[in-house]
Amino acid sequence: MTDTSTQFDHKRFLRTLTVSPGVYQMYDDNDKLLYVGKARNLKKRVASYFRKTGLSLRIQSMMRQVTRIEVSLTHTETEALLLESNLIKSMKPRFNILMRDDKSYPYIRLSINQDYPGLSLHRGSRKDGAQYFGPFPSAGAVRELLALLQKTIPVRQCEDSFFRNRSRPCLQHQIKRCTAPCVKLISREDYARDIEQAVLFINGQKDTLTQSLTEAMEQASARLQFELAAELRDRISRVRQIQTRQYVSGKQGDFDVIVQAQQEGTCAIGVMFIRAGRSLGTRVLFPRFGLEQGEEEMLSAFIAQFYMNKPPARQILLPTLPADADVLAAALTQRAGYKVHITSVQRGDKRRWLDTVRINATDALQRRIATESNYRDRLNSLVEALNLSETPERIECIDISHTRGEATVASLVVFGDQGPLSSQYRRYNIDGITPGDDYAAIHQSLTRRFLRMQEEGTKYPDLLLIDGGKGQLACACDALQELGVTGVVTIGVAKGKERKAGWERLFRPGEPLPIMLPPDSPALHLVQVIRDEAHRFAITGHRRRRAKARVTSTLEEIPGIGDKKRQALLKHFGGLQGVAKAGVDDLSRVSGINRKLAERIHARLH
Repeated sequence: MTDTSTQFDHKRFLRTLTVSPGVYQMYDDNDKLLYVGKARNLKKRVASYFRKTGLSLRIQSMMRQVTRIEVSLTHTETEALLLESNLIKSMKPRFNILMRDDKSYPYIRLSINQDYPGLSLHRGSRKDGAQYFGPFPSAGAVRELLALLQKTIPVRQCEDSFFRNRSRPCLQHQIKRCTAPCVKLISREDYARDIEQAVLFINGQKDTLTQSLTEAMEQASARLQFELAAELRDRISRVRQIQTRQYVSGKQGDFDVIVQAQQEGTCAIGVMFIRAGRSLGTRVLFPRFGLEQGEEEMLSAFIAQFYMNKPPARQILLPTLPADADVLAAALTQRAGYKVHITSVQRGDKRRWLDTVRINATDALQRRIATESNYRDRLNSLVEALNLSETPERIECIDISHTRGEATVASLVVFGDQGPLSSQYRRYNIDGITPGDDYAAIHQSLTRRFLRMQEEGTKYPDLLLIDGGKGQLACACDALQELGVTGVVTIGVAKGKERKAGWERLFRPGEPLPIMLPPDSPALHLVQVIRDEAHRFAITGHRRRRAKARVTSTLEEIPGIGDKKRQALLKHFGGLQGVAKAGVDDLSRVSGINRKLAERIHARLH
């Protein structure tokens, strides 16, 4: 290993280092954090980085950059692990595992603070006092479970705003997927009973649920309530069918099964969620590992970061146990508030779960490698087609969407050297311009974008694509020039003849003739993918903004209509369409609406 003494006097530093447990942080000469690690014995662990043999090339590369090391002492190795996880999560050191693609996991939310609670898919904060079930590996798993639940126990799954403003049952009641609590067609007591059964269903307690339904059916039959008894009998039948189909093992239990797969320098980690013996599905993640590590070290580093913001199962199954499994289990137990076990298995049903997750992780890894290889080929082709001096590490594309000037939205998508970076996408609601003026919309959105980047010190994109021709490109260049932005290659992507794919024209600033790439050009295909992604993102944002404006603003803009009167109108007539169809006499019958205000409402809506 190259001697680091010219940069950092490690021998002098090691003489002062304690043998206590703690965390060490390595910095470069720009005071940038390179790596965070934990140790049971700080002196022994840090000294291992300065031995002359046995270090991987990436560790040697990192140590050449180290000019300063800081340590934080802890009472136990468990505390060191928790501190290490927090530092990695907040500071994102270059050479640590980074969970860049670990999106928030979905939960099922039960709004228990209402007379008629509802169920819904939820992401984000869980501090509103509601009851949550999960996490689930994907939104699809949540929707599948909610759909099964709706067919079995018909509790409401509508939005609270929709629920509050109903004056008659909706379609879900007509097809027997809801008991219409919005119009009080079911008592609070009976609905509370359904909610209890729904909770048993979600938690996988099918046996308890079946027993409860059976007792209720027998009681209804004894009271000669044969229709209710028949309904409960049908619920029991559906629960048993689902129970037979979904259990992956005869034993009950909560497990997280975690398996790692590695190929061509890329690592994938598969996680299967099993709750009450039922598989909720598998999710494959691609965390970035900064240093070469064995399977056990990778799994250990992954687990410490993966459970930073989500509760672990009471048992975590691994193919092999890392050396610090006891420390990991203690840290997770301390964080979760209940006992967490980390075990390895070699045979039986649990071993088959490991094999299933490994198959999924390997398959996803192979597809990712193929996709990244294809993406790199297209990127290299784009460098050649545009005669760029170097391969762009960051490409951004902006697009404008509106309907005849209404609810204008600008979208900005970001692609890195391996594909889209969806967490860095941005939308801008455009206001204060002439409706339909795309040039002004591009100017405003780029000004806001690059001003923010200047304030935060963020790196500019290497390549900026503008959805449009010469006019849009010129407007974009003017905006960048006003801000003093230089070094950004800007290209206009104009739609081809009859807007057909494959006929796009690429414009450079100051060049009268466009670049015309053949329809089968990999470079053109990459431009189309980025442009289409920006268009999709813009359209989605525009439709949401337009729908919100049309639903909420019409009544709110009428003088004299506040929140209570608006809700009274919507509830009385069953929605905005009903209000629009009502005459002045009908409107004046609503509580709080006098004749004069009714005439004003009628005139505004017509």
